Amino acid sequence: MTVDCSKTTAVSIGFPAFGKRLKRLRRVVGLKQSALADLIEVDQATISRWENGGQTPSAHVQQVVFAALGPAKAQDSALKRLVVNSSECLHLVEEATHTCLAYSASRARDWKTSQHALLGVSLWQFATDEIRQAEAELQLDGWWDLHSPAPKAFLTSEAVHDQIRISAGRIVWERLYLSDGTPVRLVSGRREGAA
Repeated sequence: MTVDCSKTTAVSIGFPAFGKRLKRLRRVVGLKQSALADLIEVDQATISRWENGGQTPSAHVQQVVFAALGPAKAQDSALKRLVVNSSECLHLVEEATHTCLAYSASRARDWKTSQHALLGVSLWQFATDEIRQAEAELQLDGWWDLHSPAPKAFLTSEAVHDQIRISAGRIVWERLYLSDGTPVRLVSGRREGAA
């Protein structure tokens, strides 16, 4: 079976700790290494090298691998409603790929976009240097080895892109799980200029 790459969102930067990310998601989905290897037409040893950090594929191949493991499950309507209707500035992303599942009206205003424009889009492509650094630090913090890691808090600078504006300020990441076991990340935090 060949994975349809046309449905993946363009991300030019690979994910830190790809191997740990892949291993956690593959186990959640319930696939053996050999089954994933067959699915994406590589050998099982390649999957093993990726998961052990011995080899890291290109950003495009990382997308193909995550697409093969299935689209982000956004069927948890109660959790999405809590995020969407929150008065706080927050959003919910699928942890492996940073695919946006939901965000509050306050976050939409902060991002200077509509409340639906970025649903299904990987936000990783918009990450500031500080967000990328914090993501890289997750492996050192043991984040990928823990079922419920402690929240990660850090400061980020402002970044302006065509589709989104990221305000400078404090960010807090917390891991949650969808009903099917898919790990997601609740992203909250006060931004500069926020009341």
